[in-house]
Amino acid sequence: MISFEDVKKYLPHHLNEEDQGKLFNDLKQFPCNIDKRFYSSKLSDEVKLYQGDGTKSLIVVNLPDPKIAAHNCLILSNTCDISSENIRFFPPRLVYAPIFSLEKYKHALMSEHAASGDSASQDKIFAHIDTIKKQFISNIFYLPACDQLAEDSIVFLDRLNNCSTQEITTEFISENKLFTLSNYGFYIFLIKLSIHFTRIREGIDRNTGNFESAA
Repeated sequence: MISFEDVKKYLPHHLNEEDQGKLFNDLKQFPCNIDKRFYSSKLSDEVKLYQGDGTKSLIVVNLPDPKIAAHNCLILSNTCDISSENIRFFPPRLVYAPIFSLEKYKHALMSEHAASGDSASQDKIFAHIDTIKKQFISNIFYLPACDQLAEDSIVFLDRLNNCSTQEITTEFISENKLFTLSNYGFYIFLIKLSIHFTRIREGIDRNTGNFESAA
């Protein structure tokens, strides 16, 4: 078993000893404890957007489909960049991805594969859903149901949208915030982002080579 002393150097340093211990205990039980402990009640009423927050009514487009619609979304931008207190010459954009119903996703897969005549497709789909709920699929972030999220949901980390942070007023946040991730949920979220977007062991040699003059 990995000791807390070995792991705590990778935990957020701003947490006190008690909170670090709680986070460590939650991580020890991963992935069998992905439930409401993913969310924080402490920050849910704050009129501020944090990385990993869920919010309603953000505009989403799924190109090349030109249809535009408001959707529940998960914030991917880091908290500092999107803070209204961080004044810049060139305002940053808020990056987010739509939140989808896991049940509707499963039904879509069932409908698609039922037509293929694959007798084992249902078992494959159930296994796929199970791996999603254990956070084992790199481009999908699983969100368990909570008070403000009526059903288990998923976010595809490769379906990004963005808008101006100037459109995100305090009124918008207070009316539309769905949830804020807990220390545990946020830690898993950052791991998923890191694996999806940055893989140092990608197996590609990027050496510059030996460039010689053509002369």
